[in-house]
Amino acid sequence: MTATLRPPASACPACAAAPAAEALAAQAAPTEAHIVLSLPTIHCAACMSSVERALNAFPGIRSARVNLTLKRVSIEAAPDLTAADVIPVVEGAGYEAHELDNSALSATATDKAGRDLLMRLAVAGFASMNVMLLSVAVWSGAEGPTRDLFHWISAAIVLPTVAFSGMPFFRNAWTALSARRLNMDVPISLAILLAVGTSLWETSLSGEHAYFDAAITLTFFLLTGRYLDHRTRSVARSAAEELAALEVPRAWRVTDDGEEQVSVSALAVGDLIRVRPGGRMPVDGEITQGTSELDRSLLTGETLPVFAEPGRTVSAGEVNLTGPLVVRASAVGRDSSLHRMADLVAVAESGRSRYTSLADRAAKLYAPGVHILSALAFLGWLAFTGDLRVALNIAAAVLIITCPCALGLAVPAVTTAASGRLFKRGLLIKDSTALERLAQVDTVVFDKTGTLTAGTPELTNLGDFSRRDLEIALALAEGSSHPLSQSLTAAARDAGIKPAAITNVMEIPGHGTQGTWHGEDVRLGRAAWVGAGPGIQTAAWLRVGDGPAQGFLFTDRLREGADTAVSALQAAGLKVILISGDTPLAVEALAGRLGITQWMAEALPQDKSARIEKLTQSGAHVLMVGDGLNDTAALTAAHASISPASALDAARVASDIVLLGGTLAPIPDAISTARKATRRIRENFTIATWYNVIAVPLAVAGLCSPLIAALAMSASSITVSLNALRLR
Repeated sequence: MTATLRPPASACPACAAAPAAEALAAQAAPTEAHIVLSLPTIHCAACMSSVERALNAFPGIRSARVNLTLKRVSIEAAPDLTAADVIPVVEGAGYEAHELDNSALSATATDKAGRDLLMRLAVAGFASMNVMLLSVAVWSGAEGPTRDLFHWISAAIVLPTVAFSGMPFFRNAWTALSARRLNMDVPISLAILLAVGTSLWETSLSGEHAYFDAAITLTFFLLTGRYLDHRTRSVARSAAEELAALEVPRAWRVTDDGEEQVSVSALAVGDLIRVRPGGRMPVDGEITQGTSELDRSLLTGETLPVFAEPGRTVSAGEVNLTGPLVVRASAVGRDSSLHRMADLVAVAESGRSRYTSLADRAAKLYAPGVHILSALAFLGWLAFTGDLRVALNIAAAVLIITCPCALGLAVPAVTTAASGRLFKRGLLIKDSTALERLAQVDTVVFDKTGTLTAGTPELTNLGDFSRRDLEIALALAEGSSHPLSQSLTAAARDAGIKPAAITNVMEIPGHGTQGTWHGEDVRLGRAAWVGAGPGIQTAAWLRVGDGPAQGFLFTDRLREGADTAVSALQAAGLKVILISGDTPLAVEALAGRLGITQWMAEALPQDKSARIEKLTQSGAHVLMVGDGLNDTAALTAAHASISPASALDAARVASDIVLLGGTLAPIPDAISTARKATRRIRENFTIATWYNVIAVPLAVAGLCSPLIAALAMSASSITVSLNALRLR
C-alpha cells in the first residue's frame, strides 16, 4: 500500500490548474490511501462487477475501480486501511488477490506517447486543410499582392505547425546525426525543412510558387504512419517490472520479543519470518515450524499444491495455502528466486530489442541514397543553369518525391490491418514487430498447465463410489479450500449429492479434512495420512472408519481448441514441443494424448529459458505459448510469444500476442496471417521502389515541382494503404 496525497479542492479554477498550486497542495497531510491489487483470476465484466461491489460495500473504502485489461483494482480508502484489510474482501468474493507495489509500477502509469502523437497529428491535419484552401486560391489564378498575402498567411500557419507537429522527426533525426548515423527521419526532416525554406525564399521574392502545402501535407502523412505504428504497440510496461512488483512489500519477522511487521528490504539472511495462510513467501528459505500446502505455480506453473513441512525449502512468490509457517531466510532481496526470474526476463528483453524490423533494414539502404541523389541533383542543376533558385527547387522536389512516406506506411498499414483481422479472431497483437517475427516461426513450444490444459482438476471416477461415500466425501470436501476438494464439491453438487451430517469437521493443514460420522472417524486427504499407502499426485483419498481407502482420481482437462491447434500446426510443417514443470508421467500422458513426440518435464523457469535459447542457437525460430510467471523468461527469450488472457500480468506483458478468448484454435491462423502480412509488407516495399524508379528521374529532370512531388508522394502512400487493406 502506498499513500497518495490528495490536494484540497480550490475555489479558484486558475489556482487549481497551476502547477505551483498543485505543488503546495501536495504538501498537505494524506487524506486517502491508494491500494493497488493484482486480480489474476478475473476474466469478464461479471468478475469486475463482483469485485467492485464487494469492495465498495466495505467500510472505509471510498471507491474501487477494476481494470480488466491489466487485471488490477485501484482502491481509494481511508488512510488507516491497508492491503491486508481489503484482500480478504476480494477473496471472500471468490477471487485471488495480491498487493502490487506502486513504486515498482511507476514506469507503467499512463502512456503519454500515443496521446502526444495524436495531438500532433490533429494539429497537422487542421493546418493542412486551411493551407490547402489558400493554395487552391493561389493555383486558381491569384496574382500579385493577393498571392503574396496568401503565401504569408500559409507561412504563418505552417511554420509553428511544422515546428510542433514535426518535432518527433526532428528529434529522432538529430539523435541519429549526433551518433553519426542515418535513419528514416533524417531525409524526412530534410525534406520538410527544405520545402519550408524554399517556400519562404520564394515568398520573400514574390515568387509564383510556394510549397507550404507540400511541407504540411508531408508532415501530416508521415505522422499518420507514425501513429499507426504506435497503435500496434503495447510496450508501456516491462515484464521484469511486473515480476518485481509481485514482491511482497512487508513481512512478519519473528524475534525474541514476539513478532514485528517490517519492510522486506529490512530482512536479512537467517531471519525467521512467519507466513500466515494465504500469504506469499517474501524470501527464499527453509520451513522451521508448521505444516501446510504450497501453491508453487510461480516457479513450476502447476496449480496443484505440494505438501509443506519443516525442512522443506521454499522460494519467494510461493503462496502458503492452509497453515501458518515459520521460514528461515536463506536469500533475500535481489538474491531471491523472484528477482532472479526478473533478471532472466530483463536479459531476454534486451536480446529481443535488438531485432531489426524490415522498415529499419530498408531505411539503412534508403536514407543515404536519398541524400546523395538530392545533393547530386542540386549540384548538377546549379552547374547547368547557374540559378540557385532552380537548383534548390529541384533538390527539394527530389527529397519530397523520394521521401519515405510510402516506406513509412508500408509496415504500420499492414500491421494495423493484420491486427484488426486477428483481433476479430480473438488475438491481440501487442508488439510492433510481432507479426514479422511470428511469420518466421518454425517451432512451437507449449506450456502444459493453464495453456494446453485448463489448469483446474476434473474428477474422473465419480461413478465408482456409492451415494453414502459421496455424501461423506462432499461434507468433508466442503470444509477445505484445496483445489481437489473444490473440484470434488462441484462434481458432487452437479450430480445432485447432498452432504452427510458430519460433526467435528476440521482441516489439518497439509494433510486433509477429518470429522465424525455415526461415531466413526472419516478422513479425506493425502494417501499417507488416510492410510492408503503411497498415492499418486492427482488423487484425494477417502476412508470411512476402518474400511479401505478409496481414491478420487482427477485429471486436468484440455483447454478448448488445444487438440485442433496442435494438429493444425503439425499439418503446417511446424515442430511442436511440450515443456512443463509437472511430473514426467503427467506430461507424457498429455503429450501422447495430443500426438506431441518431444516433451520435457519438471522444468523450472531457467530450464524453459535455457531450452528456448538452445533451440534458437540451433537455428530454430521459436514461438512460445505459456501463461504463468514461470513461463515469463521463456516467453521473452522466444522469437515470438503468445499468452492467454487468463495468464498472470507478467506473462501477458512479456508476450507479443494475447489470446482474448478461451480457445487455442486461432494460433495456426495467427501464423498464417503473419506470413501473409509479411508478403504484403514486401509488396509495399516493391510498390515504393517502383514508384521511386518512375518518379525520381522526373524530379531530377526538373519536370516535377515540389507540389507535384508532394501529390505523387501522397498517391504512393494511398496505394500502399490500399494494398495493406487486402489483408482484411
